[in-house]
Amino acid sequence: MIPFLIIIITFILTEFSAWANHKFIMHGTMWYFHADHHKKDHKSVFERNDIFFLIYAVPSWLCIMFGMMNGYAWYTWVGFGIALYGLAYFFVHDIIIHQRFKFLTKSNNLYVLALRRAHKMHHKHIGKYDGESFGMLFIHPKYFAEAKKLKASQH
Repeated sequence: MIPFLIIIITFILTEFSAWANHKFIMHGTMWYFHADHHKKDHKSVFERNDIFFLIYAVPSWLCIMFGMMNGYAWYTWVGFGIALYGLAYFFVHDIIIHQRFKFLTKSNNLYVLALRRAHKMHHKHIGKYDGESFGMLFIHPKYFAEAKKLKASQH
């Protein structure tokens, strides 16, 4: 039971960490790597922005590896929580929101519509500054309201 709780708590805390990293690091000192994600000025399926995968993957892997080497210490489960968030990020951000892989592109689900709306508002700012909506899974209620209006207008 404790490992499961550690995984879930880590997953939730990683959303807040990702928000802070996105706002203060990706739109700050590491803008060079994140800029092509906003400007879409590349021809490859990969972006410089994909380097941030390693920022989460390496600590996750190290926690899992060293935790398993130490009798499944508590940080093993922290590593799995970070990895689970990474999987959710790939699925939600890359597949559902940005549709980098062309499946699951159509949805009338309110949460998905709100996610896409919040992210669209984030990407309307192609520069380093004046951004909004830096999180991925927790969405400001105003985007749900906008998604409800959008959904109602489609019927």
